[in-house]
Amino acid sequence: MLANSIRSPRASVTDHAMSESVSTSLEAIVESMGGQSRNGQREMAEAVMEAFSVGDNIVVQAGTGTGKSLAYLVPAARMARETGPVVIATATLALQRQLIERELPRLAEAGGDLSWAVLKGRQNYVCRQRMGEADGQESLISQEQIGSRPRGSLEEQAVMVHEWAAHTETGDRDDLDAEIDSRVWRAVSVSSAECVGESRCAFGDECFSAQARARAMEADIVVTNHALLAIDAIEGVPVLPDRSALVVDEAHELVDRITSAVTGELSVSSLERLVGEAARVSDDQGSLADAVDDVAIALDELAEADTNTSGRITAWTPALSLALARIRDSTRAMASALSADLSATSATANQEGADAAALQRVRASAEDVFAVTGRLLALSNSDVVWWSQDSGRGPVLRIAPLSVGDALAESLYPEQPVVLTSATLKAGGSFAPTLTALGLAPDTTCLDVGSGFDYAQQGILYVAGHVPPPNREGASMEALDELADLIEAAGGRTLALFSSWNGVDRAADYLRVRLGSRLDSGDLGPLLVQRRGESVAPVVQRFISEPQSVLVGTVALWQGIDVPGNSLVLVTIDRIPFPRPDDPVMSARQAAVDADGRSGFREVALTRAALLLAQGAGRLIRSESDRGVVAVLDSRMATAGYGGALRASLPPLWFTTDGSVVRQALVRLRDDE
Repeated sequence: MLANSIRSPRASVTDHAMSESVSTSLEAIVESMGGQSRNGQREMAEAVMEAFSVGDNIVVQAGTGTGKSLAYLVPAARMARETGPVVIATATLALQRQLIERELPRLAEAGGDLSWAVLKGRQNYVCRQRMGEADGQESLISQEQIGSRPRGSLEEQAVMVHEWAAHTETGDRDDLDAEIDSRVWRAVSVSSAECVGESRCAFGDECFSAQARARAMEADIVVTNHALLAIDAIEGVPVLPDRSALVVDEAHELVDRITSAVTGELSVSSLERLVGEAARVSDDQGSLADAVDDVAIALDELAEADTNTSGRITAWTPALSLALARIRDSTRAMASALSADLSATSATANQEGADAAALQRVRASAEDVFAVTGRLLALSNSDVVWWSQDSGRGPVLRIAPLSVGDALAESLYPEQPVVLTSATLKAGGSFAPTLTALGLAPDTTCLDVGSGFDYAQQGILYVAGHVPPPNREGASMEALDELADLIEAAGGRTLALFSSWNGVDRAADYLRVRLGSRLDSGDLGPLLVQRRGESVAPVVQRFISEPQSVLVGTVALWQGIDVPGNSLVLVTIDRIPFPRPDDPVMSARQAAVDADGRSGFREVALTRAALLLAQGAGRLIRSESDRGVVAVLDSRMATAGYGGALRASLPPLWFTTDGSVVRQALVRLRDDE
């Protein structure tokens, strides 16, 4: 991309001056915002500017309260003005919005002329062509797309999206203030491969995705997500602008996000949907339909032979190998025939444009299935292949890369200087596991600028060393008793984090019984429970607005949420979040490290657990005035040999295993209200 220009003589002439003045610029900008720059913030800004100037990569751990966004935005803005656009990739929508709606406007106001834009994948935008196709149809979503879900609920969502699309200025799914089923959104959007192109589309001049891309191509700072970065860097599809530098924020998420983005899957339901879509644009899909029947039979046999609900596949049964080969061959033939039809289709009229779009979508789906079946049949040592039993879909085959580090090392880091930053990048006090996972050289520059908070004075880390370790069912009854005692001492104001949905359900049921009278009286509570598949924003907002409430949840609540002030004084974690033993990708990665003569447990499982623990614990202290307790209800944090490495990964809170001391501290916090 622009690696050569980074290291060009023109760039080197200005590099020294740029690096020399970045601290001064940062201080002036922070002061104009009514704040005061911190030592860690200035140290990070100088290090980032230096990396930009010499074209190096750098890893920076910047704890909560550091002001890390401005610490990389100030040098990024300078780099963009002097050398070329800078791309910032985040993992969460919350951080994207923070940058776009708050940080970048404040920076532009304080630091001069600066343009920015957000860029997402094409599937994040409603497609006017698809909406146009829906006009006049009896149903906006087909039975194939509905599957087993009741038609009414999905059709209502489809109508709502249709109405919203008529007046939205962005077409961005994230601007739609409602939860939309993925099947509904799929019916009104297209992937890049499915898009017929602006020149052939009847709505090309009004395309939301094209408009967003055009804005991004002119911007100084482009904010995107990890998934789009994966497509650009790993899959080699140029969806992001050429750039002089790249910043990856929330870098602790990068490996998982890239793995998810490049994971391929194949299911009977998706194949049947392809057959149905092909029937609407072509008269010849017989060979594919027959092949789908063969796959369905072979997958059912696989599921019957394996008593588990999922499992890694290292060799194909003859029946499944033959069935997959038939799918591969028939989709290749279908894609070729549709390409010929598409070439013969003109887009001189709206209907013809719609025909071309429909052909393109089916061809893209066929090409995708062809590519996935080719990867599956190869059973490469660099991939992990497994099957799982999905509700409503039956057995699903999936394939993911064994490692993304090698791909990043080959395709991302040589192209431009890269800054990777997060509040949690050290595991056990070391950057080494993160460097390995990200494919960075051991001598990569690493920097820990600390935090803006005095953790030892503001909070306590409590490990309940006396409770039995968790088992397959989750937290022990003793641990649940401890949880209830702590909640009562804190007067509610608790975020209870669990590593599984089963843990959430058991804890919620237990707390309703144990604290029932106090919850009913209003003395404590209400008890709020995160639900599967629902947005976390409404329940988090209610948690903030009702100061004595207790929020029980998993997954999305471990990271990326901010609960200010006295609404949160207690964060509990049910167990060390090691990967599930039946997780095929993590198990394969551990085995690969073991086979190389190193410790897969320490490099993969322990590192993952440490970073996630740090994220969960990081929910507590979000400002200089916050006080409270992080309680880990897993005695292994205190008793196991690896416990010290896990504790070293957390913010430096004052540590104790004495529950009475902790309950007294929580009571004092409660009474001080």
